[in-house]
Amino acid sequence: MKRNIKITVEYDGTNYGGWQRQTNSPSIQEELEEGLYKLTGKTIIVQGAGRTDSGVHARGQVANFFTQSSIPPHRFSLALNAVLPRDIRVVESKEVSPDFHSRYCAKARHYRYSMFVGPSGLAIGRHYYYHIPVQLDIESMEKAVEFFKGTHDFKAFQAAGSIAKTTVRTIYHIKLTWQEPYLYLDIIGNGFLYNMVRIIAGTLIYVGKGKIPYQSVEDIIKTGDRTLAGPTAPAHGLCLEKVYYDDSFFESII
Repeated sequence: MKRNIKITVEYDGTNYGGWQRQTNSPSIQEELEEGLYKLTGKTIIVQGAGRTDSGVHARGQVANFFTQSSIPPHRFSLALNAVLPRDIRVVESKEVSPDFHSRYCAKARHYRYSMFVGPSGLAIGRHYYYHIPVQLDIESMEKAVEFFKGTHDFKAFQAAGSIAKTTVRTIYHIKLTWQEPYLYLDIIGNGFLYNMVRIIAGTLIYVGKGKIPYQSVEDIIKTGDRTLAGPTAPAHGLCLEKVYYDDSFFESII
């Protein structure tokens, strides 16, 4: 009898072409599937909750797979960690109902974009923080953040190549946290378009640099014009923090 195993995965995306298996670079999905093959001798497909891009990290990626292996569900984490590269760790594994799907059952996802604001940059942490060498107008950025809350058509914050059927998404929570010299952008939403969080981050950085007035963000959302928004912020500052399968994400909104 096949069992459905849910795993929570942490990874450093620096050396990978993203979550999804591909032909031209290593991926997180590929490493997990190869690890499962080593453990079970079977080809097993691993479904992820979010297809993080090349260079993007995760602390709380969720995936699931079906197996007839005799390995106890809670032992898959230890078994996989013994065969996976050190920059990929399975922090938890457990059996779930057969109808659970890591992507389609998800109710919300939490992403964090991390920045270091200052002239020197970072030596330790350079792979996880986007370095901004000039000072930012944090107050204007905080005002701009408010326009993103709620349900909108986020067409202007979608990169070319997206195959999404609709560009309407809901952002339940978005917040900037300034802990000088570190700046964090946290976003919780029901789903995200291709590069959406990175384009929002890039737009807010342009607001902070005075290149986009904070009032213009509302018009950018309404027009859906990608050319009016800021650039796509680099991938290494982005991390998938958590995937929610219940309504507990509302606790972050209060």
